[in-house]
Amino acid sequence: MEVAEIKDIALKQKHIDLGAKMVPFAGFNMPLQYTGLTEEHLNVRSNVGVFDVSHMGEFMVTGEGALEFIQRITSNDVSKLSVGKVQYSCFPNNDGGIVDDLLVYQLGEEEYMLVVNGANLDKDWNWVTQHNTTDVTITNLSDSISLLAVQGPNAQKMLQPLTNMDLDMVYYTVQRGTFAGVDNVIVSSTGYTGAGGFEVYFDNANAETIWNAIQEAGKAVDMKMAGLACRDTLRLEMGFCLYGNDINDTTSPLEAGLGWITKFTKDFVNSEALKKQKEEGVTKKLVGFELLERGIPRHDYEIVDVNGTNIGIVTSGTMAPSLGKAIGMGYVTIENAKADTEIYIAIRNKQIKAKVVKMPFYKG
Repeated sequence: MEVAEIKDIALKQKHIDLGAKMVPFAGFNMPLQYTGLTEEHLNVRSNVGVFDVSHMGEFMVTGEGALEFIQRITSNDVSKLSVGKVQYSCFPNNDGGIVDDLLVYQLGEEEYMLVVNGANLDKDWNWVTQHNTTDVTITNLSDSISLLAVQGPNAQKMLQPLTNMDLDMVYYTVQRGTFAGVDNVIVSSTGYTGAGGFEVYFDNANAETIWNAIQEAGKAVDMKMAGLACRDTLRLEMGFCLYGNDINDTTSPLEAGLGWITKFTKDFVNSEALKKQKEEGVTKKLVGFELLERGIPRHDYEIVDVNGTNIGIVTSGTMAPSLGKAIGMGYVTIENAKADTEIYIAIRNKQIKAKVVKMPFYKG
């Protein structure tokens, strides 16, 4: 079997120079951590951290028919967008599952950017092009765009001096302008940490210029770099789904609690089957839980009831740095999905008591 080549992000050497621990992630060499997960995590919550998330994919959909095309392949209602707005959505597959979750950016009247997960780049591109039956213009810019996520309460204070764009931005909005002297930079406020902040998209050719400007601006607020390890703990504290863990090709958006991005006011891929599932009701549901005894839940650990009967599976779990307790997400049977339901996580032949809780775990 052919082993896929691990790609390098444009700023790889910069991370190595700062002492980052680099690991293969989603087909790329990525910075996992710098000074340590807990320190980086708490710094993002209280101050500001910078993540390189250039492994994410960017597909531009432009011209006549762009809206109708995206409406057909995504679950959310794209017609509700306007220029400068962003939407969370998913690509449903034909079997009731999810090809990927994504962000839909409306950059112009007939100009959209789809931001997809790096691990699913090829799969998503094949899916999107395969469904392009009306010859809409779709361009894969993933290999030529870098992306830095500047997250935390001091993100605006840190970045505002670098741009004439007003960074007093509402959640899930986007603008395009000059940033650090570079034209055509896209800045959005979607966040995956729950700490506020921005995503900065730019051409690889300008990566060093923008990196240097961000590093310099960071000195004023004691910014620290952050790796993918704490990005995962931050998103889990917010109850945000991670593709490959909490959602995948076999989990439906309705089971995953993503009914709010599944709009039956339009037709889309597999919408009839999902509508039927909504009417009949799901049999399992993604829930958040916290452990009531010592232990750390991990992906694929079994969830059981008081009698030891299997009722589900853990999809994500960690010791939450902001909360000082072990938390997780997992699918359980609908009878066990209500808040405060007592469940047990099977950890090393022991049944560790836990309870279902409402998300987000971290209230800020």
